[in-house]
Amino acid sequence: MASSDGSPGAMPSGDSPTPGKPMTVGSKMLDKGAQMMQSLKPVKQMQQHVCTFALYSHDLTRQIETHHFVTRLNQDFLQCAVYDSDASSGRLIGVEYIVTDRIFEALPPEEQKLWHSHAYEIKAGLWVNPRVPEMVQQTELQNLAKTYGKFWCTWQVDRGDPLPLGAPSLMVSPQAVNLGMVKPEMVQRRDDKYGISSEYLKQSRVELPEPEWINPQADYWKQSGKGFAIDIEQIGMKLKAPFP
Repeated sequence: MASSDGSPGAMPSGDSPTPGKPMTVGSKMLDKGAQMMQSLKPVKQMQQHVCTFALYSHDLTRQIETHHFVTRLNQDFLQCAVYDSDASSGRLIGVEYIVTDRIFEALPPEEQKLWHSHAYEIKAGLWVNPRVPEMVQQTELQNLAKTYGKFWCTWQVDRGDPLPLGAPSLMVSPQAVNLGMVKPEMVQRRDDKYGISSEYLKQSRVELPEPEWINPQADYWKQSGKGFAIDIEQIGMKLKAPFP
């Protein structure tokens, strides 16, 4: 059984290189040829890059900068491939699903506990579309402020994991409470990278409409003081026929 943080054991913190040999010329040629001949339709539907922050639901002291590459399936449902950076060497560390309040309200109460709200994250200037003018984002931000997300982290690079290890971890959104606030040095580092000011964005979004009501089942940890962790255990397989 894995530990409660989804790992088989303690790992050193920091950024570790991914194990493996350098790309060969043959592999590069194959990838380039496949890229020219295949449609890659799902990937090409990623239309937005969002940079924000996330916290581990079972350990709010662990916080990461995240880069979401967003696909809009329809007006009520977004899906995001989440990376640890926007560089070409960025590592895929998880997936987030985002739904409007209309869809969220139809979910069972126990399911709602796995989701987080986005209103504070957006109003606080933490959620940004790098290099996209703020005025261009206004309508999108108004819509996103009323959404909820479920984010599973599959690769805990913040603790130095060289590979995706253990079970996925449920992540939560920054909130306006002591334990749910992002470390200022992380925000400053992100702001310096993109030449923005989260504080300025916060002030410019003061008039952004807020949801009339945020379901208390979301951001469950705020009411309960408890997060979620997945343990891995062996169970019997369901088979059409027993092994001989």
